[in-house]
Amino acid sequence: MAEEENKQEQYVVLARKYRPQNFDDLVGQEALVQTLTNAIKNNRLHHAYILTGIRGVGKTTTARIIAKALNCTGKDGRGGPTVHPCGFCENCRAITEGRHIDVMELDAASRTGVDDMREILDGVRYKPTNARYKIYIIDEVHMLSKSAFNALLKTLEEPPSHVKFIFATTEIRKVPVTILSRCQRFDLQRISIENLTGLFKKILANEQINAEEEALQMIAKAADGSARDGESLLDQAISLGGGEVKTEVVKNMIGLADRNQTFELFEKLNAGEVAEVIAKLQEMYKNGANPLTLLQDLINITHTIAKIKLIPEALKDSSLSETEREFCQKIAAKASIAVLSRMWQMMIKGLSELNIAPVQIDALEMILIRIAYSANLPTPQEILNDVKKNSNLSAAALTAPAAARGMPGIPAAETDSAPAEKIVIATVDELIKYLESHRQPLLEYALKNDVSFQEFSDGFIKISVAEKVGNDLIMNLHKVLTDATGKKWQIDILRGHLGETIADRENAKAEENKRNVMEYPLVRAIMEEFKGAKIETLTHKISEGTSVGEPDGDDGNDLIFE
Repeated sequence: MAEEENKQEQYVVLARKYRPQNFDDLVGQEALVQTLTNAIKNNRLHHAYILTGIRGVGKTTTARIIAKALNCTGKDGRGGPTVHPCGFCENCRAITEGRHIDVMELDAASRTGVDDMREILDGVRYKPTNARYKIYIIDEVHMLSKSAFNALLKTLEEPPSHVKFIFATTEIRKVPVTILSRCQRFDLQRISIENLTGLFKKILANEQINAEEEALQMIAKAADGSARDGESLLDQAISLGGGEVKTEVVKNMIGLADRNQTFELFEKLNAGEVAEVIAKLQEMYKNGANPLTLLQDLINITHTIAKIKLIPEALKDSSLSETEREFCQKIAAKASIAVLSRMWQMMIKGLSELNIAPVQIDALEMILIRIAYSANLPTPQEILNDVKKNSNLSAAALTAPAAARGMPGIPAAETDSAPAEKIVIATVDELIKYLESHRQPLLEYALKNDVSFQEFSDGFIKISVAEKVGNDLIMNLHKVLTDATGKKWQIDILRGHLGETIADRENAKAEENKRNVMEYPLVRAIMEEFKGAKIETLTHKISEGTSVGEPDGDDGNDLIFE
């Protein structure tokens, strides 16, 4: 009995027991290990290092390994800096146990002031007592005050050869640039799900503990790239599972609903089956699903499906289970990017609502009702198809003014190859169509916006022009007309009052068309449903035989709801 109590007292949590002791044990940080290995081998050691990354990814652990690598003397006491610290010499053991007199670990979160920093740096000028280098490991260095950073800066500018600084931070942007520029920076990467799962298996094999593969995958995903978080969750799962890591236990422990149930909920959501969505949500909640975790899972599923739809190779991602692959492939085949984007936006907005709601499950219910209801609403393209199908408006009536396609002001000289056959241009409309078909956007824009036509006949034009219009416009116009018709044109110019331009008439017509479109019941219903929405612009001309919302070769506009 006494022996059992003693064992319990001596228990060390997995995160501490399996903390890496050398570079070989570091998981998922190959770039960092390679750089430090080369530096030590070539004796190109920097005087200051800064390690950044998320919590639990191994910043402090890496700092201690660097300290051991620089101060290891080997089993015989004669070794130098090495990428493989022995772990047996006095320096290695003292650093591992946190008792080395020349390796000082400081928490900047609790010692932020300039006086604290000066007290620490007072010892810099003294050589190490037992080690090769005196090493200062400062954790959460971004927490230092401005004065403390200034005090540290002076030492970093002219460091003694026997001193090395190793800084660690989760907030690299809060560290002054003057400090960063004097450090060699290492960004510790989030550890992949695959690497975390492998680490867990290694630990469990050593501990002789059985585990289900799905449970380990869940813990690795929940750890979000942090080895320490993952090992803590693994420790908890072992305790709750009675010495085993079981899928059902892990689901309950981290508030995960059954993944298959979440897929079923998403499918009903995408299909707009509101009643079924609510029933499924209530069932999952009663079984222990956490509302916030559930919404995050739905967001993750939405992103994965959209990614697979655009990049089919994403199906090969090793973090996806076979069930996930089959489900995502099935939904991606029938869900459009437009619908997935709408769902994503509504879910992201729902996150903030969930965080302030007095009852989270009620808030999630309302969020999912909104999403499921929107699944049955037509997209803008479907609305326009319906309007076109039931509208008596002509194609021209649904056409908005073309957007300006050039710089305002005087257009530069434009040339085009002469047509094989000469044509007749007897009206302003024929001239504009000719310019469109022969790709003369600058001249077309100027004639629509900076000119008003007083008279127009075959061979003669009388126009009023804006003050900013120069002679080169008239020259360009004359050349185009001559090339097109094969005859000389007379162009009379009036300056002063411009009058109504083609652009003015097109804008007025577009506003009238918007008012006409608003008379359709379907459009009115949509505008009432989406408060604050407006018919903003037209993107492509609607012509017979062309699907609304798809390019038809014309450079016009389609209705867009904003």
